[in-house]
Amino acid sequence: MRPIFIVPILLLAAPVAADSGIDKSTCSFQGTPLKGKVQVVDSFPDFKVKVVNAFADLHVQEVSSFPDKCGKWELVESFPDFKIQYVDSFPDFTIKQVTAFPGAQ
Repeated sequence: MRPIFIVPILLLAAPVAADSGIDKSTCSFQGTPLKGKVQVVDSFPDFKVKVVNAFADLHVQEVSSFPDKCGKWELVESFPDFKIQYVDSFPDFTIKQVTAFPGAQ
């Protein structure tokens, strides 16, 4: 009679999408509210963001005044509430630019 060998089966877990880190209850990232005056910079940003067309962490509406709600951003050249840098890889969170209904998703 031949011996039977039991070979352990390795189960590989599917990669899990990383959590964006956006606190949906306060609409903030690392304690900074994601609304207000935003400056786009090429270096030394507060946050790195990637613009996507689907499955965004935050829907952003660019406004010219009263950026007082979650996802409403007024782009400025000076005195921002926070600074962002657009990147293609390794973002802190993703955004989708919208014309209505901004906010954390």
